[in-house]
This record gives sequence, structure tokens and C-alpha cells, in this order.
Amino acid sequence: MENSNSAMWRGALIPSVVVTILAALISWFASGTSGLFGALLASFTVLIFFSVSMLVAKFTKDVNPMATMALAMFSYFTKLFFMALFLIAVTRLTSPESVDRRAFGVSALAIAFAWLGGEVRAFLRLRLQLPLPGEGSDKK
Repeated sequence: MENSNSAMWRGALIPSVVVTILAALISWFASGTSGLFGALLASFTVLIFFSVSMLVAKFTKDVNPMATMALAMFSYFTKLFFMALFLIAVTRLTSPESVDRRAFGVSALAIAFAWLGGEVRAFLRLRLQLPLPGEGSDKK
């Protein structure tokens, strides 16, 4: 049987790749090569951002819930910090003629929605049986 983390990652990745291809083609037709580069850069950014979350979930599967939450929060704020640095670097090191900002923004939003929708759909298809709090402590 397939690992639940792998199923969720694949369930999120497939719609994201489809939306990435569509966003790249639409941006390319709308803005030329700068639109294409903007859409591809957005896809790279979004896919890395969300894949790190899935990786943290995979490594913390059997860890104490408090430690899992601490690692999730640490990874989230670390991703935000590096995302800000990355976006500042892209803004300062590239010109709007080489990377279309509008294509980047619209593509990033579309790909993020596709990822989240695919992840939710994959999670609902897993039908995991999660234990309720206190369920094991009442038995004697």
C-alpha cells in the first residue's frame, strides 16, 4: 500500500503541474518570454514552498505532537523568511522585461490553489482513521 504522505504529495503535485503548464502557456502568449519566465519562476517557488511542508510532515509522522508543531512552525517561518529574500532578490536582480511580475503573481496564486485543492482531495480520499483524544485512556 502507498504511504499516505506520498499519496498526498502526488495528489497535490499532479494538478499543480497541469496548472503550471497552462499558466506558462497563457503567460507566454500574453506577455512573451518574460511572461513564460514569470510563470516558471512562480511554479518553482510554489512547488518548493509546499513540498517542504510535505517533507516536514513525512519526517515528523511518528514524533510527539508538540515537537511536530514546533517543527512545522519553524519550517513555516523559515520558508517565509527565505521566500521574502528570494522575492527581494528577484525584484532587484531582474528587470520587468525579463520576468513579468503580473504573470508571476497570477501564476503563483493559480498554482497554489491547485496544490491546496489537490492536497485536500488526496487527504479526503485517504480515509484515515485518526484516534480521538482520550480514546485509549478510558479502557481498563
